[in-house]
Amino acid sequence: MPRTTTVESSGCPPLRALTFDVLGLVKVLEARGGQNGDSAKVVERWGDPDASKCVLSASILDRESDSLVGIARKSGSVEVISAINGDLQVHIPDLFQSAASPEDDAIVGVHLLKKHESASSSRSCALLASTTKGHWNACESGNLLCSKVSEDENHVLFGGKGVEVNLWDLHKCEKIWTAKSPSKDNLGIFTPTWFTCATFLSKDDHRKFVAGTNSHQARLYDISAQRRPVISIDFRETSIKAVSEDIDGNTIYIGNGSGDLASFDIRTGKLLGCFIGKCSGGIRSIARHPELPVIASCGLDSYLRIWDIQSRQLLSAVFLKQHLTNVVFDSHFRSEAPPAPQVENTPEEDYVEATSVKRKKEHHGSKKLKSKRRSKCEED
Repeated sequence: MPRTTTVESSGCPPLRALTFDVLGLVKVLEARGGQNGDSAKVVERWGDPDASKCVLSASILDRESDSLVGIARKSGSVEVISAINGDLQVHIPDLFQSAASPEDDAIVGVHLLKKHESASSSRSCALLASTTKGHWNACESGNLLCSKVSEDENHVLFGGKGVEVNLWDLHKCEKIWTAKSPSKDNLGIFTPTWFTCATFLSKDDHRKFVAGTNSHQARLYDISAQRRPVISIDFRETSIKAVSEDIDGNTIYIGNGSGDLASFDIRTGKLLGCFIGKCSGGIRSIARHPELPVIASCGLDSYLRIWDIQSRQLLSAVFLKQHLTNVVFDSHFRSEAPPAPQVENTPEEDYVEATSVKRKKEHHGSKKLKSKRRSKCEED
């Protein structure tokens, strides 16, 4: 028999997360925490169910006040809403006004930029969006499937099916680096280019990033070293669908199409461990909380799961009915549970309690006297 160890979860810490699904709904989940922790619960739902408004990409501009969320929909429209109450701030019906249908040139990424906020209004911002056909000649052949903006918002990363990962300078709008395909394997088989997700490894360094592929590989690139991958990690047998970086700059979290979630030390390629609890559907999004030691994952099994990154235990799981596409954290959420009211007893209540205790003792004493009398009668 295998030896197992039971780990007790301390519960979900206070947090707030926003999920997006295939019917265009935005659901707000909150966990209030408390002494023993608490599970996340749905507190708000924004929008009406409509398959044409399926959310393809989402981004949050996380700040102290007036946080904003950018949403790219299947219909080709882009919306900017308030992360506090869901009020619509900006609606762009057709972002690129292209002749192609939204299905042929779908939006694959939308990013709200912090540096380009207007000083006149705290609710204004700039956004960067990319489509399947690509702009700035980001894809000469093939289709874009993923994009990522660096933390300093000076560089953007693109990749896709038939498109090698390439890095662009946002200020100059020009390509500064392109990856080179890996060499053939031992059998002489060439793996076609097919990138599904990407993320920068560190907030302070745009030169290192990780990209997930359809051939169940996570590749680390360093533009200052070489054009080919520095490290390639094979993970299970299905395509990598989501990848996220940790704030330490050394750990990445990988989710694949079969619902497996794991963490790796990207410096050595070592598997740190898999997250306990099987997901029944492919993972589509992973979000790392900026402050708390937790991550959130969601996907085709319609569950939002909150995990502890240290023990890799499941803290909370919420069924949200629709297939989920994205999840983001609102890091400025604070839950202060009101203290329990302390009711002080009046002197009259104390007197009633004392008398009730005395009566109970007298009642028990009378039973003992009756039992003694019965025993004496039986002896006689």
